[in-house]
Amino acid sequence: MVFLLKVGIVAAFSTLAFIGTIVIRIPIPATGGYFNLGDTFVFVSAILYGPYIGFFVGLIGPSLADALGFPQFVIATAVVKGIEGLLIGLIVWKSGSHLRVFAGLALGVFVLVSGYFIFEAFIYTEIGKTVPFFAVTDYNAAIAEIFPNLIQGCLSAVLALSIWKVFQGAGKK
Repeated sequence: MVFLLKVGIVAAFSTLAFIGTIVIRIPIPATGGYFNLGDTFVFVSAILYGPYIGFFVGLIGPSLADALGFPQFVIATAVVKGIEGLLIGLIVWKSGSHLRVFAGLALGVFVLVSGYFIFEAFIYTEIGKTVPFFAVTDYNAAIAEIFPNLIQGCLSAVLALSIWKVFQGAGKK
């Protein structure tokens, strides 16, 4: 029964992350990527349900959204957002501490920004030399995407913090 509950939670939050990723898609011309709010639900799932739920939500929801229109980014998204959810969950889960939530969210934003930078500046640039499908970005484009990714991460963190506070308040009634 517990396993089925966890599968349901992953499915629900993956769906929310998917929707949050495809509903607001603001293109970033430098890399062909886009600004979205799907990270909000990766963050929230990790805070509320821990590292494994956060990992699978990050792995599944945003990656499926990338598969619809931006398939070249599926690998980067799966890795970056999966790690993002895992690390936030490891820091925050079961503590309930505001300090840990802030630290976890800050780390999540850092993973988002640095992870995509590494993929776009180095990994995809190298793979793109032999597999043209991945030749979608370069170092300069990755630099140009740092600021939009930072804004995306910070806005998602603020929204996740707000949602967490609502859940906290609901638990006290």
